[in-house]
Amino acid sequence: MPSLSIIGTGSFLPGRAYTNQDLARVMDTTDEWIQKRTGISQRYYAPEGVGASDLALEASKRALEAARIAPEDLDYILFATMTPDFILPGSAPVLGAKLGAVGTPALDIRQQCAAMIYALQLSDAMLASGHASRILVVGAEAHAGFMPWTDWDRLETGEGPPPNPEMWKRANDHRALAILFGDGAGAMVLARDPRPDRGLLAVDLHADGNFVTKLHIPAGFRTRPFISQKTVDEDLFVPRMDGKDLFKHAVTKLPKSVLRCCKRAGVKLEDVDLFVAHQANQRINEAVREALGVPLEKVPSNIARVGNTSAATIPILYDEIVRAGQVKDGALVCFLALGAGIHWGSALFRA
Repeated sequence: MPSLSIIGTGSFLPGRAYTNQDLARVMDTTDEWIQKRTGISQRYYAPEGVGASDLALEASKRALEAARIAPEDLDYILFATMTPDFILPGSAPVLGAKLGAVGTPALDIRQQCAAMIYALQLSDAMLASGHASRILVVGAEAHAGFMPWTDWDRLETGEGPPPNPEMWKRANDHRALAILFGDGAGAMVLARDPRPDRGLLAVDLHADGNFVTKLHIPAGFRTRPFISQKTVDEDLFVPRMDGKDLFKHAVTKLPKSVLRCCKRAGVKLEDVDLFVAHQANQRINEAVREALGVPLEKVPSNIARVGNTSAATIPILYDEIVRAGQVKDGALVCFLALGAGIHWGSALFRA
């Protein structure tokens, strides 16, 4: 039965990089404090008026160019984001229209940071069943919209008056979240691969909604109206995160998932060439790597330069290592992630 092949990758980061020193202009923080806790030194933000589909468009163009196919050759679009252009509809059809893939089925998926693992499984099923031959998978995020400051000019240039005490406090209240996230997009073009020893060898996926409040945006359709003055006054559109508990979930659940995935595929852990992990926090990835006992050179990272781009981290990182020549023909790659929901899992892929 044919499996999937990644025939093209692309990524896009908007504007200039914002350093930890830039963040210190709008909140009480330092480069040392952020790097010690996260491993992040800079990140990117989508400019005003730029949404997830705009970022996805640029990454998709690059992936399609690498795959040497046109948008109209696509059979399906899978779009993963936690920051859609609109509450309704999703961003997948918006991206399709911008690409010129009018009429192509377009599906949004909402597994946040773990979405790429789910997208690989969905794509594999569609390719194997014959429902699609070429699928565009995209992860894109525009987190700038929930950053806890309004004085973007000061962040940009450092000029102007310092934040007023109220805004300074607001930014500090959400500091643990704000230092993590950045914006960007990554894309993959997937196609059928007739070689039986290639493609997706095994998947291990899980979800547990009992922990939904460990990382969530409180605003939603449980209230009437769903947006009110209270939503604004209490910052209910800004994510709430229990970082310590998420750390525990990640460092215990992800190593077990990887080992289960290897067992299902009938391969040894030491046979895996690359571990492409969600870039949530460098401390998490180091703890997972140590728990598995794999060497540092097998675990590429870009979180220092890019930050946590949620659904986009895995496709951005994979694009970077593909273009750097690190993914050799026949390489065994393990994708792994844990995100809001909570969702977590891993996938083994033979390039």
